[in-house]
Amino acid sequence: MAHRVWILGVLAILGASGLWTSSFSRAQQQELTVSEIAPGLFVHGGQTALMTRENDGAIANIGFIVGEHAVAVIDSGGSVREGQQLLAAIRARTDKPIRYVINTHGHPDHAFGNAAFVRDGTEFVGHRNLPRALAARGHFYIDAFRRIMGDQLIDEVRIVAPTLLVDNTTKLDLGSRTLTLRAWPTAHSDSDLSVLDEQTKTLFAGDLVFVNHIPVLDGSLRGWLGVIDELSALPAQRVVPGHGPVSEWPTALAEERRYPRSAGLGCSRAGAPWRTDSGRRHYGRGLRTIAMATVRRLQCA
Repeated sequence: MAHRVWILGVLAILGASGLWTSSFSRAQQQELTVSEIAPGLFVHGGQTALMTRENDGAIANIGFIVGEHAVAVIDSGGSVREGQQLLAAIRARTDKPIRYVINTHGHPDHAFGNAAFVRDGTEFVGHRNLPRALAARGHFYIDAFRRIMGDQLIDEVRIVAPTLLVDNTTKLDLGSRTLTLRAWPTAHSDSDLSVLDEQTKTLFAGDLVFVNHIPVLDGSLRGWLGVIDELSALPAQRVVPGHGPVSEWPTALAEERRYPRSAGLGCSRAGAPWRTDSGRRHYGRGLRTIAMATVRRLQCA
């Protein structure tokens, strides 16, 4: 009886101080919200926002696919905390081993959660250029986002390079479920990778595709313009873009096709990026700034 009274007393103190409520709330939030957009295929839609400590960096679309024998994760999120919540969502639905973590490219909102999945039997998969990109920029990303997101979130982040590299196309078998991975030439970045679930004809396009979102480029403007046409030929029925809602394919590319012309962006035959006055007039200050920055920073080659 005395022991029970002691426990009740501790619980009362925790409740009065708010610690019990806080701990319970955190426990409830451990599982990331995901939607099953096709049989065995789950997606978490990222916020349309910048990465901050308030949103745990959870601004990109991430997900997982369950086969008969194994699971593949497609992008791990913008923090280890988000990665852990994604792991909890997987474990709430299956106990099958997580065989692959596939990074569609190396930007922090897609890859900062990798450390949550480092364990025996899990292989990290990426474009052939991804190890070099992470080695060159990874620590810069960590330093930059430490200032934005704080030590608590960033201290856990580890740069995890892929060990299975995709040079052209690669197929992964999850057990009666095949994923086709394709490495693209420099476009959004220099390490873009797409994932097509053959069973449901669902394409994870990473940041090669933006829907209801201004495209952000870190690679080649000419390459991006060229890849859009090749992407449209992929035999998918729906697309999970890097940012924005899951959409029908290839109609999801319509806005992205229009954007360069509307924004007055392009490449000359000599390989120089350009921006027209019509693009400058057509858009408001914010989009003009992005367009101008894109022209200054990107290569057309």
